Amino acid sequence: MALFKEGEAVWVQQPDGSARAGVFVGDGENATWFGGAPLAYVVYPDTKDGEEVNLARVTARDENDDSA
Repeated sequence: MALFKEGEAVWVQQPDGSARAGVFVGDGENATWFGGAPLAYVVYPDTKDGEEVNLARVTARDENDDSA
């Protein structure tokens, strides 16, 4: 069962501790199969770049809230 729905607004915790607004695209499929942590695919609306991140770095975001 997925924690997030495709297109859902999320925060993605960055390595420096800040949070970046993103959009959830889908679950990473192979990570847990090989014993790794669950992964998620996100896209950042400000740059249109995508990234595969550890699911633990992703939290729900109110679409109207752009402050981290």
